[in-house]
Amino acid sequence: MNVLEKWNITSDQLTELLDENPSLRGILFGYVAELKLKEIVATIPDVSYLIKFDDHDRKKKGDLSIVYKGRAFSLESKSLQSAVVKWDDQNNCWQGRVQVDASDRRNVQLPDGSNLTTTLLLRGEFDILAVNCYAFNKEWQFAFARNKDLPYSNYRGYTEEQRKWLIASLIPITWPPVLPFYDDLKELLNVMVEDE
Repeated sequence: MNVLEKWNITSDQLTELLDENPSLRGILFGYVAELKLKEIVATIPDVSYLIKFDDHDRKKKGDLSIVYKGRAFSLESKSLQSAVVKWDDQNNCWQGRVQVDASDRRNVQLPDGSNLTTTLLLRGEFDILAVNCYAFNKEWQFAFARNKDLPYSNYRGYTEEQRKWLIASLIPITWPPVLPFYDDLKELLNVMVEDE
């Protein structure tokens, strides 16, 4: 029995609920993106392990954990901000931004010993950012980047040393992607394995 049968609603009613409730649509869309990401990861031959993390574990960031060629990687899944997506005629590409932060504020301790309350994610807190780029052309495609290659926060309320450990909350992205983003997860994984 599917969810429509369980809840005794039609697909039109579910669509209406999603259209009328952007928060509900955003939550469901994020989980669908994770499902699509798992499908991509499952096609990579050298992945020997794949598990989804507990969403409520605020100490462990990353939505998926995989083992590739014997090395563990955590992937953090994020989506484009669909309201700012646009086609760039001059560069012949899609442009947008991805919001890369935690869902709520939390206390973090940085390597310099300082403590902050922030929604920003940390350098080294996960291995790979997986950006769902569906909003560009209505296809389930992702762009991937190493955590260490992401831009850091430029918020002036943090010291220069603190900013080095805090990932920017809004990161520009294009399709086709340009470095530090890759459109092929296996290619990025190989680069990361070779860099060790």
